[in-house]
Amino acid sequence: MLAYMGKRREARERAVQFLFQHDLNPPGDIEQALNEFWESQRAAAIAEDKGPANWGEPVALPAPSAAEAETRLFAEPLIRGAIQHRDEADACMMKHVKNWELNRIAAVDRNILRLAIYEMLHREDIPPVVSINEAVDIAKKFSTPDSGKFVNGILDKVKGELLRPARNVK
Repeated sequence: MLAYMGKRREARERAVQFLFQHDLNPPGDIEQALNEFWESQRAAAIAEDKGPANWGEPVALPAPSAAEAETRLFAEPLIRGAIQHRDEADACMMKHVKNWELNRIAAVDRNILRLAIYEMLHREDIPPVVSINEAVDIAKKFSTPDSGKFVNGILDKVKGELLRPARNVK
């Protein structure tokens, strides 16, 4: 179970990274952008495994491992869903922040919130409290020291408006 949860966390972290890139530089072709993203993730992991002495050398990428395929399999529907429902997530976010404009929210936090709000509103196979906990932990890892509290505050308000149990799947 721990490995399963770890893979989902990793998939969410990759989803946030892609959403961040997409937010700052929207691609013309989402399919191509996703493929390039996953290839760059594998190349970076391989380069990291080989160490700094080999950085910059051309790397022949092997086929994705089962773990990489599993991560991508969970992450891509999250990415596509968050992009598809971005306006809805942004409206939901803005409803709960006072005297803020969307562009004033840190890009990392904004995309963590988009992903979590998408999960809470549209992924009935994921309990909302799981989406919140994952978002808070990812915010603490990738953003500022105060981001975990900020993300938690917004998502807790969204959870309060949900018409489904916060701890169970439907």
